[in-house]
Amino acid sequence: MKKINLAISGCLGRMGQQLIKSSKTSKSFKLVALTESKVFNKKIAGVKLNLNTDEAFKNTDVIIDFTIPNCTLDILKIASKLKKRVIIGTTGFSKKEEAVIKNFSKKIPILKAGNMSLGVNLLMYLTEIASKALNDDYLSKVFEVHHKYKKDYPSGTALMLGKGIADGGNKNFYNLIGKKFLNKKIFPYGKKINFNSIRKGEIIGEHEVAFSNGKEIIKLNHEAFDRALYSDGALTAAKWLINKKPGLYSMRDLLNFK
Repeated sequence: MKKINLAISGCLGRMGQQLIKSSKTSKSFKLVALTESKVFNKKIAGVKLNLNTDEAFKNTDVIIDFTIPNCTLDILKIASKLKKRVIIGTTGFSKKEEAVIKNFSKKIPILKAGNMSLGVNLLMYLTEIASKALNDDYLSKVFEVHHKYKKDYPSGTALMLGKGIADGGNKNFYNLIGKKFLNKKIFPYGKKINFNSIRKGEIIGEHEVAFSNGKEIIKLNHEAFDRALYSDGALTAAKWLINKKPGLYSMRDLLNFK
């Protein structure tokens, strides 16, 4: 089977480094391009680092991008011109930037996900199902734990799960955002979705959604033990996207969730 020519942008970041490692152990990929926002006169895994340019991406089949929003948009301009597929793991886009990405997807296949873990995406799907099945007597809350270096809270994944609760209940997520706690041992349910974030140690990621009507508690959770699950998910997405037509896809499409 012919290998997929892979480019990784943001290759010096934490996820970039993990993607390089995972791609080198995969029989499905050939690493042909590594890019960063600044020039570095060095090679990683035998591949010279480059800026995001037409020349850097010309021999690639798919680009995996874990950078920052303005960098992602620059990559999409190049990818659109060269007709390359793009996996976007970058987060923090504005509504305007989201619209720009959607516009690019009319020309090239793009898969965009706030979390590349197959398990987390399954958790979100199950959260929607639970929220849809339970009546308004059930209040909900979201709990998450990450390493001590993570500054933002709640995590993007916690917010994604909150949106799953809202979508399942056919409600507007932004109207349902409740209190955001940091490092609390316990935190309350509320009429809105409350979030509690713990920052400690080297924990990769734990997420839990809980529903309660005061008589019972229903919990859905996911725990990450190895950062490779995110790079593995991104590579799985790259293999899946290779045969797709232009469009904006998500991990839900890959997992065939309705």
